[in-house]
Amino acid sequence: MASSSRWYKLDNAAKIVPSQAHGADTRVFRLTAVLKEDVKKDILEQALIEVAPEFPIFNVVLKRGIFWYYLEDSEIIPKVSEEGEYPLEALYYPGRRNLLYRVTYFRKRINLEVFHVLSDGTGAFMFLKHLTAKYLEIRYSLPVTHFDDDISSMQENSDDAFDTYYEKSAGLEQLKNMEKLRAWQLNEEKDPNLRCHLLEGIISAKKFREKAKEYGTTVGVLCVALYIEAAIKRMTVRQKKRPIVVSVPVNLRQFYNSFTARNFFSVINIPYDATEYDGTLSSIINRVRSEFEGQLSREKINENMNSYAALEHNIAVKMIPLTIKDIGISLFSMIAGRGVTCTMSNLGRIEMPEGLEEYIDYFSAFMAAPSEQVCVSTFGDKMVFGEVSPYVTHGVMMNFFRAITGMGMEVEISTNDFDLRDEGDKNKGEKEECNIAPSAE
Repeated sequence: MASSSRWYKLDNAAKIVPSQAHGADTRVFRLTAVLKEDVKKDILEQALIEVAPEFPIFNVVLKRGIFWYYLEDSEIIPKVSEEGEYPLEALYYPGRRNLLYRVTYFRKRINLEVFHVLSDGTGAFMFLKHLTAKYLEIRYSLPVTHFDDDISSMQENSDDAFDTYYEKSAGLEQLKNMEKLRAWQLNEEKDPNLRCHLLEGIISAKKFREKAKEYGTTVGVLCVALYIEAAIKRMTVRQKKRPIVVSVPVNLRQFYNSFTARNFFSVINIPYDATEYDGTLSSIINRVRSEFEGQLSREKINENMNSYAALEHNIAVKMIPLTIKDIGISLFSMIAGRGVTCTMSNLGRIEMPEGLEEYIDYFSAFMAAPSEQVCVSTFGDKMVFGEVSPYVTHGVMMNFFRAITGMGMEVEISTNDFDLRDEGDKNKGEKEECNIAPSAE
């Protein structure tokens, strides 16, 4: 571990995270590597000790400044523990000096949970991939693997890419637009303790790509369109007066030359007027495709990135004391949340070095959310949908999976809820064992 007192400014996306973390929205990512044999704790701990120094931005604690939070190097040695009762539990507690990530295991699963202040899903997967590779190297005496496409240097994976690529922006237009949206909201039964409820669905990536081609579209567009259709089927006639809005994080590394493991993403919002639905998926796909094409141009991405980054460069915002910022950001987050029905993040295909694939079953991802968030990841032929919400029912996602089985694809469903088994019986290939994490029951 580093022995210096080096500190880091929070990147642009991270600055608002501590103020948002409360209740079910712990702002914690959960990434999982599911192996083909049970995990051995001592080997995983050895792998963690070896890999952690390669990611200095993860080995920090969160501190409060006068105007902003900041990160400070820590000599705390990371530990491995067996999975506890609840996934996605809070990692940040004001005033407590602790690491902002945890590594746990449960049967065949290696879990990495990360506070969003450190990284986004893509950056956190860099860490998990290295950790998994190191674990497999040690356990099976494999040759040392390399990730040339992920990490160029420890300096680069700690870079604040928002600061590197920021160009002066006219203002906070993107954030102001978020305040104006009013979307249809899920109205399910909430967990009385606001615990996170997880649902994992696994399908064939090849068959899903083929289905997307049949519709003349991409995997990302089809995912969003299927979710919108599933949501429409949960709406009453009166509720259709409000649009369904799916928020889609965009990995900015694909637009800029960055290897950072820190946050580096933007967000596009895909609205759909439910009254335009004519009963066919194609009617939704056409609208979603148009929104993707319009919002994913290089010019639009650059404009959105600069608009978000303008927050920390705004002189008036800089001079507001942190205590007041916390209140303002919490209020803004609540208002902006009214403009989003669900967040769907496609983390893409997870690649591992040659020779390791045979030891890995699949990868999955989850993100704590105040309402509902779906993370999509693909490894080999397994495409995994990881849904998180504070609701004890999963109405929209069960409609989503029914639509997929209706297309002729099998879905394997796992959950940390025992009470979903009867619901899951309606889907082909459901896993009887609820093995995402130990259940609270």
